[in-house]
Formats: sequence, C-alpha cells, structure tokens
Amino acid sequence: MLAKGITPILNVTSLVQSFEWFAKLGWRKCWDWKGDPDSPDVPTFGAVASGEFELFLCKDSQGGRGRSHLKMTGGPDGSDAADKGVWMSIWVEDVDAVHRECLAQGIEVTFPPTDEPWGVREMHIRHPDGHVFRISKGKEEK
Repeated sequence: MLAKGITPILNVTSLVQSFEWFAKLGWRKCWDWKGDPDSPDVPTFGAVASGEFELFLCKDSQGGRGRSHLKMTGGPDGSDAADKGVWMSIWVEDVDAVHRECLAQGIEVTFPPTDEPWGVREMHIRHPDGHVFRISKGKEEK
C-alpha cells in the first residue's frame, strides 16, 4: 500500500466548540455536515485545517475521547497514559512562540516547552475532549 494522505478523525462532544478551539490556534474551519435528522441544525461531522493539513471532527463517534483529572500530560506530576483521546504531534517552526500564543488564547498547556533527550523541543496542549497535541520542533545541530 502506498498512502496518498492521512486524515485523523477526532471524536468530539461539540463541533461548534471544537471549531472555536481550533480557531484560537489559527486553524480554519473547512466544512461541516449536519447529518442527524433529529437535530438538523447541529453539525455532526466536519473538518479544520492548518495550511494543507486537515483534521476531521466527528460528534460522539469514530474513536475515543476523555480528559484525565491530571493537570499535566508529561513530567513528574503528569501521565502520558491518563487521557483517553488521540495524541498527535504537530511540527512547527517555533515552539516557544506557539506556547506564548496558547497562553494568550487561554488554551490549556499541559506540558511547557522542554528540550527532550530524543532531539526535539516540545510542549503539550489539551483539547477540551482530552485529545493531546504535542507541539514539536526538531533541535538544530550545533
């Protein structure tokens, strides 16, 4: 198999709230679909994008979700196994600039920018449904 692309699907409780959360990160809403005949005005599937990269969002299905009670997703006071949502890495040019923007936008930062021994600088943010995004950049050789 030769993959031509991959689009992760996140299980969310509300597409509208998720669109708003991703907008704080500078992502754009691509589309939504209202497929529930009992709630014809409520979107049940949709997509957000940053540049050419897209994520699908699905209300109440297609995967798991769930926040842990822990404030941190890494470090000595955190756990990378407690949240039940999807984890994924997003590669950026400047982790510290993203960190500042997340704090300014009120996005939950669950692990501050840290130089990791595996050669990346990364931080974590958590979506309200427990999905965790590792915001990462490979460290330059010196």
